[in-house]
Amino acid sequence: MDESPAEPAPVPKVSNGWADRTPEELVAKSIAPVKKQFLCPPPIRACSNEQNDAVSGGKTKPAQTSVVKEKKSKRQLKRERQQAVKSAVGICPEVAKRGDVSRCPYNDKCRFSHDIEAYKAQKPEDIEGDCPFMTAQETCPYGLACRFLGSHKDGVEAGDVSAHRRISEMNGLSKDVQKLLWKNKVKFPKADAKLKALGLLGHANSKIKILENKKDDQVISNNCHVTDGNGCTELPNNSDDKMEFAAEIREENGVDETFSLDESRPLKKPRSVIEEEILSGEVDDGGVNATAEVVEPSCTSPEPEATADIVSPESDRSLKLHPREKKLIDFREKLYLAPLTTVGNLPFRRVCKGLGADITCGEMAMCTNLLQGQASEWALLRRHSSEDLFGVQICGAYPDTVARTVELVNQECTVDFIDINMGCPIDIVVNKGAGSALLTKPMRMKGIVQAASGTVDCPITIKVRTAYFEGKNRIDSLIADMGNWGASAVTIHGRSRQQRYSKLADWEYVYQCARKAPDALPVLGNGDIFSYLDWNKHQAECPELSTCMIARGALVKPWIFTEIKEQRHWDISSGERLNILKDYVRLGLEHWGSDTKGVETTRRFLLEWLSYTCRYVPVGLLEVIPQRLSWRPPSYFGRDDLETLMASDSAADWVRISEMLLGKVPDGFTFAPKHKSNSYDRAENG
Repeated sequence: MDESPAEPAPVPKVSNGWADRTPEELVAKSIAPVKKQFLCPPPIRACSNEQNDAVSGGKTKPAQTSVVKEKKSKRQLKRERQQAVKSAVGICPEVAKRGDVSRCPYNDKCRFSHDIEAYKAQKPEDIEGDCPFMTAQETCPYGLACRFLGSHKDGVEAGDVSAHRRISEMNGLSKDVQKLLWKNKVKFPKADAKLKALGLLGHANSKIKILENKKDDQVISNNCHVTDGNGCTELPNNSDDKMEFAAEIREENGVDETFSLDESRPLKKPRSVIEEEILSGEVDDGGVNATAEVVEPSCTSPEPEATADIVSPESDRSLKLHPREKKLIDFREKLYLAPLTTVGNLPFRRVCKGLGADITCGEMAMCTNLLQGQASEWALLRRHSSEDLFGVQICGAYPDTVARTVELVNQECTVDFIDINMGCPIDIVVNKGAGSALLTKPMRMKGIVQAASGTVDCPITIKVRTAYFEGKNRIDSLIADMGNWGASAVTIHGRSRQQRYSKLADWEYVYQCARKAPDALPVLGNGDIFSYLDWNKHQAECPELSTCMIARGALVKPWIFTEIKEQRHWDISSGERLNILKDYVRLGLEHWGSDTKGVETTRRFLLEWLSYTCRYVPVGLLEVIPQRLSWRPPSYFGRDDLETLMASDSAADWVRISEMLLGKVPDGFTFAPKHKSNSYDRAENG
């Protein structure tokens, strides 16, 4: 058990500019009021600027003098990957699993190396500790490539990576669907029907669809053996002929959809009648419940069923759920971990779940990337089995893009809700018309929410900011209609896009919006929650708020969920904080792998997280409790060496912490955080 002394050894008086100020003066300047006996002079650096030091090989270099790597072209990167595969580093995964060259089914034709001795010669030394898979009483799926090989009880005996992930993780994109997305062959009948009903399907798209449908009809009629007067196909009685006929249809149409040969299609109403009913409000055209199916290689003809007395959703549109009849999520007083870019990955969410979080949400994923089948973007939607109430967050600029993404995610993933980001302040997102840019286009916001909510039965929530420009709040004028659009909940970040993360969140405006919202629409608040007192204050001052979303506060101290549930200020020791980091590393190795690639991926994300945790000031060192999220900590000594190390804002010290958990960094290792770690008002997340 790690024990920390209550007080450090006496230190000489420092003159860093803060020791002579009163706690009230420091708080007024947003400086954390650390007790004077813990203060120390600020570190001397060669160059002072906004960014943290860049790290190379574990040594500190000023960011201004650090060498910026030249951006490599795709051709260069591809060439390097091919060279790595052919070298001893790129050992065949099948050979690495068992340590047996004969295990590879490709033999000499394999593009990976089969030289086990050469691989062992260049492999970095094992990391101290136990393999995360062995501690979980499982078989390590990486075998010879595992960096904890020495802790394997059965030597190189390996398991199956995909089997392990199937058990604990879900929401992976299948290769078949990914290939169809690459070829742009996936159809979205629900989304297109709803977009057409709302008048949001572009004319060009409509003409293309019409031409495609006519072409398909011609192909089917040309391949029919016999047709009646209405153009309907009379199928042969022989079951073998039926199978051949179905195969011919699939060949002509690609593998986009499956036809059920023994089911009669429901009769269609004349188009004019349908249009009249839509205009009169009697029928919602977005209720067409057609499903896009991917044809499997070994599909069989369905068994005949009696369909006379069965009313299908396609024929009875009244079976479509009304937005108010959708499954509702009870957000009230639940601890909601916000979707956080980069750091809010699956291992981090598992850590927060263990510390008391109730609701988790995946990192923001761009709709266009998901529709293109990008594996890196689909990885953001992965869910662990421990996340019992889980949602994904998507971001798009247009109703058709968002609606099709929602349909695809609902079909391929298991989620409890889908959140649409309409508040992201990052320039690259806003410049594409997504995120906060939508706040300037309320009609497009309406179209996106209506199209998404009408496409799927899964609850659709939205996340917004107060406005685009500071001082021009407008969400209060839209909040009353958002429920009618189809939103199941709204989260309001109490800042404008122009503010980014500067100044304090405007909670009074959040309260105003919550009071204006209809009773059926849950409103969640977000911004600057960093202690259980902040949580209690917002819940008490505005009972209309369902709950509060916790974002940066969880990055700096993920045990905030424990503090809220236990209603206390946790003076956590450096040893307890290190144990949380150890848990994160273990979960990261389970998720990204225990081979060299997985270890370095875990290290990168750990370093990104450490660039936030260094802002935490222990409770026992503060003159005023609790710490505020906007406070900047001065240079101070911790109560032990580890606490002092964790308080450092130098990237070199973060690398030292990572080496305590993941071994030495490789030669040529460099790291600089993706965000400006010292710019507290410009953190790129949330």
